[in-house]
Amino acid sequence: MHVPDGFFNAATSVSAGAVAAAGVAVCLRGARRELDDRTAPMAGLVAAFIFAVQMLNFPVAAGTSGHLLGGALAAILVGPYTGVLCMAVVLLVQAVFFADGGLTALGVNITIMGIVTVLVGWGVFRLVTAMARGRGGVTLGAFLGALISVPASALVFSVLFWIGGTAPIEVSAVAAAMGGVHVLIGIGEALITATTVAAVLAVRPDLVYGARGLAKPLVLKGADGATTTVDEPAPAARPGALKPFLLGGIGLTLVLAGVVSFFAASDPDGLEAVAENKGFGGQAADHAFGSWALADYGEVGGIPVGVAGIVGVGLVLLIAGAVAFAARSRTNVGV
Repeated sequence: MHVPDGFFNAATSVSAGAVAAAGVAVCLRGARRELDDRTAPMAGLVAAFIFAVQMLNFPVAAGTSGHLLGGALAAILVGPYTGVLCMAVVLLVQAVFFADGGLTALGVNITIMGIVTVLVGWGVFRLVTAMARGRGGVTLGAFLGALISVPASALVFSVLFWIGGTAPIEVSAVAAAMGGVHVLIGIGEALITATTVAAVLAVRPDLVYGARGLAKPLVLKGADGATTTVDEPAPAARPGALKPFLLGGIGLTLVLAGVVSFFAASDPDGLEAVAENKGFGGQAADHAFGSWALADYGEVGGIPVGVAGIVGVGLVLLIAGAVAFAARSRTNVGV
C-alpha cells in the first residue's frame, strides 16, 4: 500500500507529514519504556524482517497481489512505541533507496502503514489477550490484530483521499474497493503475523513484548482437595542465548530477501490495482530517485532482486538498530 507522489495535494501531504513527525517523536520517548541493551537488537531484527517480508507479494485475487504491512507484528514483538519506529525506518529506506513510496507521500505512508496499523493492531491484540490469556491468546490476538489493521489502514487512506486526493473520485467507491481487497490482504497479513509470533513464542517467549505478564495462573490442588491459584512466573531471560537467536533471525531474513523474493507475485498490489480500476492511477508522479540503481528493488539498475533485498535488509538492520539503541533506556533491566 505504498502511496506514490502525486496522489495527494500539498496541504494533505504536509499535514500527514506533521502527524507522522509528531507520532515518531512521541514514540522515540515512549520506546525508552520498551527498549534496553538486550531488546534494542530485537528491534533492528524485526524492522529488517518486515522489510524482507514486504518484498514477498502474494496473490489475493485475479490480477492483484498483497504484501505484509507489519505494524501489528512489530507492536506485538517489540512494543507499540518501538513498532512505530521500526515501521518508520522501513518506509524511509524503501522511499529513499528503492523508490517504493513517494518522498512527498512519506508522511502519508508512515501515518497509514505505520501509526494506524500499530495502533489498531496493538489495540485489538490487547483486547483479545485480556479475554484469552496464555500462548493461545497471544497467537489469536496476533491473528485478529493483524487482520483488522490492514483494512483499517485502507479506510484511513480512503478518508485522506477524500480530503485531499488529486483526482475527483467518489470516496465511497474508493473505500469499498480498498476495503474489499485489503480484507483479503489482511488474511495473509494475519497468517504471517500469527505464524511469526507463534514461532518466536516457541523459541524465545521472553522476547515477545506482547506476551509479558500474560501467563496463565497455576492452580495447585492440595491433598485435602483445596486449591490455590498462583501466578505462573514469566519465562526466564537467557542472555547467553540471545546472540544465536538474533543470528538465526538475520539468516532467515536474508534468505527471504535474497532468495524467496525471486518467487514473489508480480501482480500490482491492492492500492495499485484500485488506483488503475478507479481511474486515479495516472495521478502518480515520477519518483525523484526513480533512476537510482536500486529503484524498483534493482530493476532500474539491472540488479537482481535478491541482491537488492540483501542490501535493503542491511540498511534497515543498521538504521533501525541504531535508532533503537539511541532510544533505549540505560536503566531498564533486560527482558
